Amino acid sequence: MIQSKRADSSKVGSGSISYRIFRTDITANELYCAAKCVIIWVEVMPVFKMNPYRPGAGLMPVYLAGRDEDIQNVEQMFEALTLNIPTPSIIFSGLRGVGKTVLINRLQKLAEEKEIFCRHIEVEERNDFISQIAACGQAFLRQVSAKEKFKNLIQKPLDAIKALVVSFDPNDSTFSLSVQEKELYQSVNLTQSLTDVFTSIGETAYKSGIPVCFFIDEIQYMKSKDLGALIAALHRTNQLGYPVMVAGAGLPKIYKMLSGEKSYSERLFLYKEIGSLTDEQSRSAIEIPAKKFGITYTDNAIERILSVTKGYPFFIQQLCQVVFKNVDEEVIESRHVEQSVEEFFETLDVGFFKVRYERCADSDKKFVFAMVKCGELPCMISNIAKNLHKNVSSISTTRAQLISKGIIYPVRYKELDFTVPEFSGFIQRLAEYKAWCMEH
Repeated sequence: MIQSKRADSSKVGSGSISYRIFRTDITANELYCAAKCVIIWVEVMPVFKMNPYRPGAGLMPVYLAGRDEDIQNVEQMFEALTLNIPTPSIIFSGLRGVGKTVLINRLQKLAEEKEIFCRHIEVEERNDFISQIAACGQAFLRQVSAKEKFKNLIQKPLDAIKALVVSFDPNDSTFSLSVQEKELYQSVNLTQSLTDVFTSIGETAYKSGIPVCFFIDEIQYMKSKDLGALIAALHRTNQLGYPVMVAGAGLPKIYKMLSGEKSYSERLFLYKEIGSLTDEQSRSAIEIPAKKFGITYTDNAIERILSVTKGYPFFIQQLCQVVFKNVDEEVIESRHVEQSVEEFFETLDVGFFKVRYERCADSDKKFVFAMVKCGELPCMISNIAKNLHKNVSSISTTRAQLISKGIIYPVRYKELDFTVPEFSGFIQRLAEYKAWCMEH
């Protein structure tokens, strides 16, 4: 043992242990203890592994599969908009997890590349659409006013926005007005006020050469009066030939919502239903991201993924993320997928599914249980009532609440289904549902 000056120091940190040694007279036992501390630190330190799959609400995947045709069609619409050619708006509808938000986010990037003024609005039950659209209008005017020669185009649309905010968003403090000025700007007609905003912004867009596209997500949460006003405002703007359009997305019930507000909405919008991917598209979504890491899938592994996910983009991203995380080999086989299926469903259950389920009141949950008990979906409202031992009229309020919350939607006359793919499987795994079934 070598003798010299001695100094020792140890440090304990959060989540790790480090051992700093400044001694040359270390015994074998001390050296063993120090090595053990290093081993402990290595074991508790999480290892980061890059993963090419990105499940999440609206997260852009590494490879966007199956939407090429939709993107190309809307690109042509954007081209027409930049040429001041009147362009219809477009609405994408579909179940949760099919990639509606991802698609309109991708389209917004393309529109921005074409120098179209864009703003994204996510409608929420708690948020006020009027304040959001007013803020978007103000942002557009700021961009226009950046060019000296267009500053004279600002006042008219600014006055329209001011009238909208003062009349229908009284808690907003953007504009400071005297009592006399408020009386000047006050309006009781939302449709007329929003139409004034859209047409004046449209005129400014036309004269400045800056077309406008509003990207509106979760349209199904819009209040009836707001939606009706938006349709009327957009309709009048299109009649005048101004370069303003909307690219929207929402759950399947938005078709009925739009046509219910204004009969001419069917001619105002192009409608496109977004669904699950084909087998070929799903294969691309599975294989292409992994290729960047030199990882491949066997045909049997892909078939198993398709069987579990049924081609829904979010499910593909989630399952592949779990499989990729768990496998350290260059070829992913069917057995690897099988070993990750349980974790995949556990992840969905505590996140994707549970978030929706917890929005349900007790009466909502019983309605959902009765739907699942029907077996095959979509199911008739009369069968749901039968499972609840009630008549149809007595459950109509609960039905309306679940539709409003975005949990279910009407498929055909008197038929209902869940807005979330495979939601019935989640319900069947719940102890609460199993207990309910034993009582019924």
